[in-house]
Amino acid sequence: MLTYILFALGFVALVKGADWLVTGSSAIAKRLGISDFVIGLTIVSVGTSAPELIVNVLASINGNAGIAIGNVLGSNIANVLLILGISAIIYGLPIQRNTVLSEIPFSLAAALLIGFLANTDIFGLEHNEHGLGRIDGAIILFFFGLFLMYVFTLPSAKEDSPDQAIQAMSGAKAGLLTVIGIVALFLGGKWVVDGAVQLAQLFGMSEAFIGLTVVAIGTSLPELVTSAMAAYRRNTDIAVGNVVGSNIFNLLLILGLSSVIRPLPFQQSSNIDLLVVVLSGALIILALALGRRLVIKRYDGVIFVLCYVGYIAYLLQRG
Repeated sequence: MLTYILFALGFVALVKGADWLVTGSSAIAKRLGISDFVIGLTIVSVGTSAPELIVNVLASINGNAGIAIGNVLGSNIANVLLILGISAIIYGLPIQRNTVLSEIPFSLAAALLIGFLANTDIFGLEHNEHGLGRIDGAIILFFFGLFLMYVFTLPSAKEDSPDQAIQAMSGAKAGLLTVIGIVALFLGGKWVVDGAVQLAQLFGMSEAFIGLTVVAIGTSLPELVTSAMAAYRRNTDIAVGNVVGSNIFNLLLILGLSSVIRPLPFQQSSNIDLLVVVLSGALIILALALGRRLVIKRYDGVIFVLCYVGYIAYLLQRG
């Protein structure tokens, strides 16, 4: 009974935590002269990826590879198709040219790297069984370090924020709000996932299915609430940076760390899910290429959400 009570309270913690995190991180960006997009790629992404990190570390320790891999791939798919889709429906999302030329391709390259390392036996490089070993995890973490080096070379913000409340916020208050927001997101995400997993297990679902759906959506709720509220507040840099950054963090930090803790066997069906991760990123580029401006428009958001519904239907059919 306590698990289900915390399950309900988890949604409240997610909503409030996202609100505090966006407000606090925006204030920190303003005071430090750092762009909102960089804050979205780092502080917000780390905070909202905390549930995925905890779930994957525990799943790796317990040998639940299906949940560990499914959580990351499912979360990345949900981040683009569901979260960016809903955020774009709330308010059209302008995309910085740097994001199109650098961050989105980097996330696609990260997915392809995971696919190559997980299938080295296909290429005759049988240094490990079909899956991600500890050496693979170390390689993945190395590329995560390169990504962090790139992020901190991005230019700082030049324009003033239109939010006077954020401008007037003290550094201590902004930092406290950010920390409280991250903690609330972490606890809320954990409570929601714990309750959702118990509910799903009642129906005898597989670990892979639970990881790709219930756990992935549950751990993606912080990203959903954070990006949706950022879009509502017209803070689109954080909305987009949060999703792109979280996807890169999920693939390189979380999956890399998980495979270092314990090698993760990779099912053949996971290659299809990884392909959907790549295609969802390519869908962003396609939506921008077909538009007159670098904006993910409302009808693009509708298409994204419909694609996600179609993917869930496919998973149900796959079983």
